[in-house]
Amino acid sequence: MADVKVVFLKAQKKQSSRLLSLAVGLGSVAGLLVIAQAWSLAMVINGVIFAQKSIMDVMPWMWLMLGILLLRTVIAFFSEQVAFSASAKIKQDLRDRLFRHIQALGPLYLSGESSGDISTVISDGVEKLEAYYARYLPAMSLAVWVPLSILVFVFPLDWKSGLVMILTAPLIPFFMIMIGRGAEKLNQSQWQQLVRMGGHFLDVIQGLTTLKLFNASRREARMIARISEDYRHATMKVLRVAFLSSLALEFFATISIAIVAVLIGFRLLFAEMEFIYGFFILLLAPEFYLPLRSLGSHYHSRMDAIAAAENIVEVLDTPLPGEIKKASEQLSQDSISIQLNNIYFAYDSRPALNGVNVEIESQQRIALVGPSGSGKSTLVNMLLGFIRADEGELLVNNINIQQLDLQQWRSRIAWVPQRPHLFYASIADNVSLGLHEPDREKIVHALEQARALDFVQQLPLGMDTIVGEGGRQLSGGQVQRLALARAFLRDARLLILDEPTAHLDKHSEKLIQQSIETLAQGRTVITVAHRLSTVRNADRILVMDQGKILQQGTHQELVQQTGLYQQLVSAFGETG
Repeated sequence: MADVKVVFLKAQKKQSSRLLSLAVGLGSVAGLLVIAQAWSLAMVINGVIFAQKSIMDVMPWMWLMLGILLLRTVIAFFSEQVAFSASAKIKQDLRDRLFRHIQALGPLYLSGESSGDISTVISDGVEKLEAYYARYLPAMSLAVWVPLSILVFVFPLDWKSGLVMILTAPLIPFFMIMIGRGAEKLNQSQWQQLVRMGGHFLDVIQGLTTLKLFNASRREARMIARISEDYRHATMKVLRVAFLSSLALEFFATISIAIVAVLIGFRLLFAEMEFIYGFFILLLAPEFYLPLRSLGSHYHSRMDAIAAAENIVEVLDTPLPGEIKKASEQLSQDSISIQLNNIYFAYDSRPALNGVNVEIESQQRIALVGPSGSGKSTLVNMLLGFIRADEGELLVNNINIQQLDLQQWRSRIAWVPQRPHLFYASIADNVSLGLHEPDREKIVHALEQARALDFVQQLPLGMDTIVGEGGRQLSGGQVQRLALARAFLRDARLLILDEPTAHLDKHSEKLIQQSIETLAQGRTVITVAHRLSTVRNADRILVMDQGKILQQGTHQELVQQTGLYQQLVSAFGETG
């Protein structure tokens, strides 16, 4: 799995390869300037102390040093900016891919995942990659080019010092890798704890009202405190290893510099070496090991990125329910008929649809009833294109749905769920969701047809009034009427309803039933019913249980038959 994550991280470099190469190039130029700066300083010190020159004589070298210092500062600034621009581009592209893939996976995938886990992966997980691309990758390249550049100048002047540098340099990355292996497991464990903590905390916040009602908020607060404490301990373990790694790197770098200094000192003492060359090499020795130490200090960025990449790869590798194709067949704009031929579908090993055969004619009103888990929602998800049948075929106007462009098919559908979601936006934007440049007059007409225009006009800014996330400030009936307005504005030929009158008062239920009657005219309607009183006027009722259609017919026909529908009528206390 680690190899897969490393390959994934390397593959993302293609998005910003030029910027990363530019960052490395600027860093290499800065390394060459360090050599020039060291030589300038050596010339100044040697001239003043041994060549008996005045300050004015060495002033050109001092001005050169100042210029190099300023140039290094500018280059370092731009190098860092370019590196972070590269990482920002990679993060933006990766977030876009994650959003698009999750969107393509559909709500069925999200219903089985913690919203907190997904949000942590998209936000913190992608953010963890920044230091890897902005710091670690440039540092890894500079750890090769800068020391090699310095050796080119050191070896002609003193091969012994160059040999010491070559022999001691591998010790730093060797111990970095050895310590890093142990830290990598700790880092992955810490990341998984962060994902769980973030997911748990977000889920608790979303369910805070329920926790308050059941007096369980204090218990959850203690749970969060315990999870946070576990995460703190995991973080301290990672930091302990990180500090140990830094100590080891600094120790070997310092010892190596000391060896070079001692060798140069003895040869200067015995006049085996000129001062200017010895001092120049001594100035370069710390700069030789600096890129290696910098690589070691940024090695934890690699571990963070590998740990975060595991969840990112897991999301991106989740197979889509079906391939989104270009339309090879065109649907009629006027009518929708549906035919299901021997449809089978299972969640893992649990059957959800078991040999469903049904034909829904154009402009027919169909109601799906049955106990929880009977397959109603699975059938609707299949019609919406969120899942594909394991066996059998689903025909739309005698065309296999797999031959249709999924976006084109969904454009023919208006879906009104039991609990529609409103976003933090104006009412006009919420009603026109998914439509490009909608006509405001059409929005007004849709609101009027949905019996929502009266209460919208009473709001402070009318259609431009901003509503809170989830429809805050509005009642359940008002939210449902806005969802119906979406369906009116969409003007689709297939209408799918998931008991839109559930949990509403009598007045709101009456208004919505009137709107549905208007909306259903000239359309194919499929209603998932939880209350039998809402399906009495259906052209045909499909009674489902254990993934099968056990009965079908009108309400009057089914109440006369001994079977599940009659049992449901009795259980709800309703009579024909």
